Amino acid sequence: MKQFIVIGLGSFGMSVAKSLYEMGNDVLAIDKDEELVQAISGSITHAVQADAADEDVLKSLGVKNFDVAIVTIGDDMQSSILITMLVKDMGVKYVIAKAHNELHARALYRVGADRVVMPEKEMGIRVARSILSTNVLDFIELSDEYSIVEIMPIDDWFQRSLKEINMRGKYGLNVIAAKKAGRDIVVSPGADYVVEHGDVLVVCGKNNDINRFEKRHER
Repeated sequence: MKQFIVIGLGSFGMSVAKSLYEMGNDVLAIDKDEELVQAISGSITHAVQADAADEDVLKSLGVKNFDVAIVTIGDDMQSSILITMLVKDMGVKYVIAKAHNELHARALYRVGADRVVMPEKEMGIRVARSILSTNVLDFIELSDEYSIVEIMPIDDWFQRSLKEINMRGKYGLNVIAAKKAGRDIVVSPGADYVVEHGDVLVVCGKNNDINRFEKRHER
């Protein structure tokens, strides 16, 4: 179980904090707004009303002991940058920060953020992908080169084994899991796994190969 601290309880921060807790992690949330703190207090490990831009407050909460800090204050650039710098300086191993725009993102990286997210931009990419392709359902970008994506099997794959489909040979994609219609998940399905109607395949590959697959199966 990892320990996460989420700073900022806007809609994005709320969603992240609750999701991490539901996945079995220890989550502390901080926000200056008492109503937001009260709203989430029963849904995570602990919630505190405080000004995270105050270094003494962060020290008193033992921020340095957390594995990951997620700074979700996107609109107040000054506070976002200051808090990101403080938690990184205090020794948090991995710091994720939300940015409002590209300039904000660059500033966050400069003060020590390990990863910067722009939810609105990333959601736009997801929507664009879903419009262009009926097969790619969701994706997680691992790096500039690799991603994990969920894909809907094309008609030719049904009732055929992964060995017969040969996704690695044809598309450069490796199947790492299969979601059954009943929501059961088969992790690392073998070569003899037969793709059935209702399956969703989780594959990993280079972004270039994923893009080629998308273009090949556009509407």
